[in-house]
Amino acid sequence: MSLRLAARLARRELRGGLRGFRIFLACLALGVAAIAAVGSVRSAIEAGLTREGAALLGGDAQMSFTYRFATPEERVWMQTRANRVSELVDFRSMAVVGDERALTQVKAVDDAYPLLGSVTLDPDLPLDQALAGTDGLPGGVMEPVLSDRLGLQPGDRFRLGTQDFVLMARLMQVPDGVADGFALGPRTLVRTEDLTQSGLLAPGTLFDTNYRLDLPPESDLASISQEARARFADSGLRWTDARNGAPGIADFTRRLGAFLILVGLSGLAVGGIGVSAAVRAYLADKTATIATLRTLGADRRTVFQTYFLQIGALSGLGILLGLALGGFAPLLLAPLIEAQLPVPAVFAIYPEPLAEAAIYGLLTALVFTLWPLARTEEVRAATLLRDALSRAPLLPRFRYVLATGVGLTLLCGLAAWFSGAATLTLWTLGGIAGALLLLAVAAGAVRALSRAAAPLARGRPALRWALASISSPRQGAAPVMLSLGLGLSVLAAVGQIDGTLRNAISGNLPDVAPSYFFVDIQRDQMPGFTARLRNDPGVSRIESAPMLRGIITRINDLPAREVAGNHWVLRGDRGVTYSAELPDTTRLTEGAWWPEDYAGPPLISFAAEEAAEMGLQLGDTLTVNILGRDITARISSFREVDFSTAGMGFIMAMNPAALSGAPHSHIATVYADEATEAAILRDLASSYPNITAIRVRDAIDRASGLLAGLASATSYGAGVSLLTGFLVLIGAAAAGQGARIYEAAVLRTLGASRRRILLSLALRSALLGAAAGTIALAAGILGGWAVSRFVFETSFSVIWPSALTIVLGGVSAVLGASLVFSLSPLATRPARVLRARE
Repeated sequence: MSLRLAARLARRELRGGLRGFRIFLACLALGVAAIAAVGSVRSAIEAGLTREGAALLGGDAQMSFTYRFATPEERVWMQTRANRVSELVDFRSMAVVGDERALTQVKAVDDAYPLLGSVTLDPDLPLDQALAGTDGLPGGVMEPVLSDRLGLQPGDRFRLGTQDFVLMARLMQVPDGVADGFALGPRTLVRTEDLTQSGLLAPGTLFDTNYRLDLPPESDLASISQEARARFADSGLRWTDARNGAPGIADFTRRLGAFLILVGLSGLAVGGIGVSAAVRAYLADKTATIATLRTLGADRRTVFQTYFLQIGALSGLGILLGLALGGFAPLLLAPLIEAQLPVPAVFAIYPEPLAEAAIYGLLTALVFTLWPLARTEEVRAATLLRDALSRAPLLPRFRYVLATGVGLTLLCGLAAWFSGAATLTLWTLGGIAGALLLLAVAAGAVRALSRAAAPLARGRPALRWALASISSPRQGAAPVMLSLGLGLSVLAAVGQIDGTLRNAISGNLPDVAPSYFFVDIQRDQMPGFTARLRNDPGVSRIESAPMLRGIITRINDLPAREVAGNHWVLRGDRGVTYSAELPDTTRLTEGAWWPEDYAGPPLISFAAEEAAEMGLQLGDTLTVNILGRDITARISSFREVDFSTAGMGFIMAMNPAALSGAPHSHIATVYADEATEAAILRDLASSYPNITAIRVRDAIDRASGLLAGLASATSYGAGVSLLTGFLVLIGAAAAGQGARIYEAAVLRTLGASRRRILLSLALRSALLGAAAGTIALAAGILGGWAVSRFVFETSFSVIWPSALTIVLGGVSAVLGASLVFSLSPLATRPARVLRARE
């Protein structure tokens, strides 16, 4: 009976329209829309990758090897199962034109390439004709950025290694570009057979081979994959197929999407503050109505249920608006989004991200409205005072506290489950909760300080009025601090993390990083290579080491992933070196180095930090596949490896006898003055055409470009939180407009001028904005430090330009909103206001 009556009363309340709930709906809808939109775009990309998996990969399946071509047995296996097989060789080299040199990522192809799709060239030529060349020289095609850098036009010549080529066209697009992944240099396409005399594919040089398979339509990819992995388990095979044609892109999309949804959750938390403030203000206006219902015999349960159903219905409306906006906005903007994406996307209405956003919105509404609703029980029949709700106890009854805790726990648990990154999710939600707690404490402290500072403002009426307004519990200082502060906190944290990562990549590198990495140096070239550099006064240091690459396949005779999970060391091939003596720059943390003349069973020294993450111990055995050959070695020591210096760092080092007979090359790092870098590159490239030089500064620039894109995407997510906070700020300003109208009327009656009243309101806004910005800055710096220290494991330093912008932004936002809502109090006649209060 009580619920039926409450439902009838709630319907009557809803007939009054949305007055007082516009900010409520806007905050909830915007937060839900942000999460729904991010999830929808992520689902669209995943659907595009699934649908176009074969086209992105360049075939139905791909078998990849490092440092070697497929064996006859492997070739026979592929040819018996595929209609067509295409062989690709991928490596880095130097494109040379006269004295000009540039790093390029070479893709050497055969006559079958591409199995799927087509290559776009400028001028429009068939790929076979372009690679056939002219005037007795083989042809090649380059991406425009590389040909422009070298000043090449179609018909001009360039050199790779010791082989001359003719540039026949510019490479505009390849169908499998996404599968190629990140490259340090622009692409060049040539025929594999034309590299025979180039010296670039000698034994031991760094290259990967990819074999694309065009399978019969009835082929079962899962069973073929399982057969290949079992048949060639110890060969170093890496298998990819059309079910996930671009695994790196898919993983990146999922992780970035999960992170942006967590950023969206912070925006929803900001919106929750606005929701709570709107409900509190609405119920304060309904005090007389509630007291009247109690007088007429309504019990506490009926009153609570009435407004719970009303707020629940409005929450449902806000969630539906958010789902509509978040679901349809990506559809409407699909052409613009697709133009910015490097991968295909299938835009549609996807139920899963919409359901996820709806659950987040529902739980957020429950958590942030339950406490204000619970206070309706404190209104007694005899209480018809305007501020009855403000006199209610700080905490509601225990059952409401318990229900709020359950809702919050459910929200955190579902967020961790949906994101697939429980640790990151819990850290993010913990940071949001910590920021809210800090801002709530700060709001109380600001009120207390304003009350204490009021006597010091004697003789300054405008300042004293501003301090009195801030210290008043009914002037909305807490909503301003919480809403704007949390939005600014997220933005501040993003700014600090972005700046810290940029500094980590490029800020200190000129002092510590080498000028060049040189790879593919043959053993007989090392004496001349070293002599050229040691005689150059501009070279301060040279480091070199033998270089091989291997895949860890087993740990203690068990599959490596069963022991160490999906650790990054196991996700591909890793650098391996050897040394008889302990290098001067190496520090062992545990164990001992082998003797110089050691010739026993293979021993290995492993990077200490990665070993701890993988759970490795001294005495454990590792099976490493190098050039198709399994080498099982015992871990004899752990050593420090610092990858942050951009110098050489090997996960694994072995005793020389363990790798005897394995063809390999050397890698070297050169530390030189910037003025001598060009001469060094020119001399070494002329003397040793097969050597590839990687300029560290160029690699850093490419990494910084990727980071800038990530920072932009994250900043957009943080911007939603800030926009929601600004809406909450507008709601708080609107809710306090009545009090300001009354204050202005009293002050004008007592002789205060409009100018002085406006100054008082501006001072109040500036002080609150500065306080919110300062606290947000502290929370953002703390959050940035935590993420930098524990997630990215890099040093942290405060980015002051970003920090000061946050504080100024807080002041400007509060000041702007306040001044807009100050026009009405200053324009209202005092007599009309005071008569209405009688």
